[in-house]
Amino acid sequence: MKNERFGAVVVGGGLAGMLTALELRPLSVALVSYRALGELTSSAWAQGGIAAAVGDDDSPSLHAADTVRAGAGLVERHVAARLAADAPEAIERIASLGVQFDRDAASEYSLGREAAHSRRRILRAGGDATGAELVRAMAEGVRHAPTIVPFEGARALDIVTSDGRVCAVVVRNAEGALERLTTDAVILATGGIGGLYSHTTNPRASVGAGIAIAARAGARLEDLEFVQFHPTALDVPSDPLPLVTEALRGEGAKLVDAAGRRIMEGIDPALELASRDVVARRAFAVRVAGERVFLDARALGESLPKRFPTVFAACMAHGIDPRLEPIPVVAAAHYHMGGVAIDLEGRTSVPGLYACGEVAATGVHGANRLASNSLLESVVYPERIARDVKTHARAERGIAGTDDKAIATRPYVAGRDDEWRAVRREMYANVGVERDEAGLGHALAAFRALAETTPSDEVRDAATTAALIAQSALRRRETRGSHVRLDYPGSALHSEHSFATLADLVPSA
Repeated sequence: MKNERFGAVVVGGGLAGMLTALELRPLSVALVSYRALGELTSSAWAQGGIAAAVGDDDSPSLHAADTVRAGAGLVERHVAARLAADAPEAIERIASLGVQFDRDAASEYSLGREAAHSRRRILRAGGDATGAELVRAMAEGVRHAPTIVPFEGARALDIVTSDGRVCAVVVRNAEGALERLTTDAVILATGGIGGLYSHTTNPRASVGAGIAIAARAGARLEDLEFVQFHPTALDVPSDPLPLVTEALRGEGAKLVDAAGRRIMEGIDPALELASRDVVARRAFAVRVAGERVFLDARALGESLPKRFPTVFAACMAHGIDPRLEPIPVVAAAHYHMGGVAIDLEGRTSVPGLYACGEVAATGVHGANRLASNSLLESVVYPERIARDVKTHARAERGIAGTDDKAIATRPYVAGRDDEWRAVRREMYANVGVERDEAGLGHALAAFRALAETTPSDEVRDAATTAALIAQSALRRRETRGSHVRLDYPGSALHSEHSFATLADLVPSA
């Protein structure tokens, strides 16, 4: 196996990964990206925007309070307060890296509003193409950074530890050969788990590999049961489903049934701007009852193509003109609040291992993420992580001579279509918007069996992550935020975060 030494290794070619690599300069950094930089990442597809209290009528304390309210009792208040406080400076930092935010006639940031926000604090770029602009700027910066070595088309297979701390990452490069990247600091920025579901707005490759890799290294995991479903994915024959941004509802679009009746009336006083768990569950219930759900944005008229070009193009590509007809929508897996547990500096329970972006569980999202805090998290934590890595960086050394314990020695085997279909159907049916003990138990058994029998590393990691999510959902016997248990409809008076490790998947004797 080829060996190379780096000051740090970042796994993930989306927004969080690329920005972390940039923040780590001047350290030598290996950036491992499953595709070309920024390609097929959830951050590149993010439409709505990034939240920050930069308006005259806003403040970080108001932003933090909205975050806490949306999180259904599980937001860590000090984490939310610090994230909101760091947000304005983070915006200026990424703007200095070339991000072109939308501005008004006075050259001030053009601010929008989304569900559960009490102020207009959503910064956008290109109307509804914020993520694409962020990723574009970061990729350009990475490609011009001489200390960053991109490993595009490569997949991280395992983290190697020695004496309990990180010492290397084993990757399979674009040519299929194994390489060992030796380092004292590994940062996971591998994205989410939406691709585990048959209805998702995420890239198909977002199947939680980072969670499985971290779990095998011994990392503690947190709140895996909390999966946010977006209530307005475009209901068309597509996989993944195009997202219909929440910002449309912020500008007055209404959720209706086929007869034009508003489905949120009598459900929540905020109607379409209720928190995502409430809106998604209502949209799901209407669908289960045999009705289709639509987003009526016709009142936006001819302004719609200019203000929301991504949504407009997606609709038109499927023969839907949103200026003239309501948009068919369906609830789809969108964001994972849980993940690898980290502290305020992005450190995991394994020394030398960090995480940021959707793969991480920061404590800021609680049981139901506040819209547009995800991109914010992905631009705040990279700076913190880079500062910590540099503070504790060891002097450059030779290649460590640790025993890899036969890690990643199996030849590459692609996952079979029937394996992927089985995982995705099981997740949406039994670990989806609504759950119960029987369904979760069935899913857990199926995922355990698949993880043990599949010859594919990719399917094994996906099944392992799916099993961990199902088990966490089985253990949380309450309904809270995005976690809905039909057999436990009430919320516990004093609910706490859930934690897990890979050892928890071993059935008790």
